[in-house]
Amino acid sequence: MRVIFSLLLFLSGISTFAQTTYLHCGKIVEVEQGIILTRQTIIIDGSTITAIEPGYRAASAGVTVIDLKSATVMPGLFDMHVHIESESSPTSYMERFTKSEVENAYGCIKYAETTLMAGFTTVRDLGGSGINIALRDAIARGQVDGPRIFTAGKSIATTGGHADPTNGFSRDHMPDAGPQEGVADGVAQCAEAVRWRYKNGSDCIKITGTGGVLSVAKSGDNPQFSQEEFNAIVATANDYGFHVAVHAHGAEGMKRAVLAGVTTIEHGTKMTEEVMDLMVEHGTYLVPTISAGKAVAANAAIPGYYPDIIVPKALEIGPLIQNTFSKAYAKGVPIAFGTDAGVFPHGDNWKEFIYMTESGMPMMQALQSATMIPATILKVEDKLGSLKAGKLADIIAVEGDPIQDPALMEKVIFVMKEGKVYKGE
Repeated sequence: MRVIFSLLLFLSGISTFAQTTYLHCGKIVEVEQGIILTRQTIIIDGSTITAIEPGYRAASAGVTVIDLKSATVMPGLFDMHVHIESESSPTSYMERFTKSEVENAYGCIKYAETTLMAGFTTVRDLGGSGINIALRDAIARGQVDGPRIFTAGKSIATTGGHADPTNGFSRDHMPDAGPQEGVADGVAQCAEAVRWRYKNGSDCIKITGTGGVLSVAKSGDNPQFSQEEFNAIVATANDYGFHVAVHAHGAEGMKRAVLAGVTTIEHGTKMTEEVMDLMVEHGTYLVPTISAGKAVAANAAIPGYYPDIIVPKALEIGPLIQNTFSKAYAKGVPIAFGTDAGVFPHGDNWKEFIYMTESGMPMMQALQSATMIPATILKVEDKLGSLKAGKLADIIAVEGDPIQDPALMEKVIFVMKEGKVYKGE
């Protein structure tokens, strides 16, 4: 299965050095129990946590001690919705025609490092050109500093739908995109598009189940796959060991996606009570991306930032996402942390914690949605998602107590991934 391949790939890149490190931690967020531990030592051998014990263990010869006694220590964070290849700007749409794939590849190296330094040691990339797959592999080999990446490769869309890569092209420059390029119409092409993602090395499937805000197309929320097409995508994905993430703003597209058996709904802007009930029944996760909603609404107010066709969609849909999240959380819809970074600057992912807690979710639950829950979705809960003996040493820290003040997540002072310190040694 492709997910297993990805896990083996990043495990193969783990250094085999046997250095022992003690982290002296003032507080530890124990996400599995939802409690705070105080005055603890995390013992790390190489890339793995071997023990967590009360008190500050004295170091013997050859042991490295890192003093985090004034900090709150927690597992490395997951962001379940990023676009690591790009970053929004007023020139983004023109750059589709002026920047080469090589230039984009160099740019995403910076985005990856910025994301890691913000404390996000694992991300799920939900759509790019395929550079995201090469970047995943380069990070796993240790050639580039960045988060561990699980990627959908190229999103799957219908003809003219959100994520059709030819949207906005003139007719003279509009190629006939098909399943290989991530454009599928009808059951057979939908299955073929999934198989192309497998062939190209994706870890999961992303489909654009409804219209979108930032595509050069009129509708922001119309359903864009039939029920039969949704069913074919999910059935084929299941055969290949993929889970399916679905971009959706409109309720009808969400309903079809949930009934087909997808794993996550991204955005969920115009979610109805009926859809919420179905998501609770089926165990479908909402990845809220409140940050993206706020960013597109703000950018739409800047003259010339977006093409004219996008502005009314951004002004309508952007302000709705936070309120939808609040209702879905209160209804008991499962939540997984995700931001849509790339729609706004990479590194600002932490702001999602502010918006989630503003909307009624306690900070401890917000942290669980960014650690243990994504690890379960990605089937890596045996290695990631909490601080526990036997798991990989993905560990971050902030000064003070973020449970009481989520804004402290802006200033991550320590980042360790697989036992290697990237920030705050």
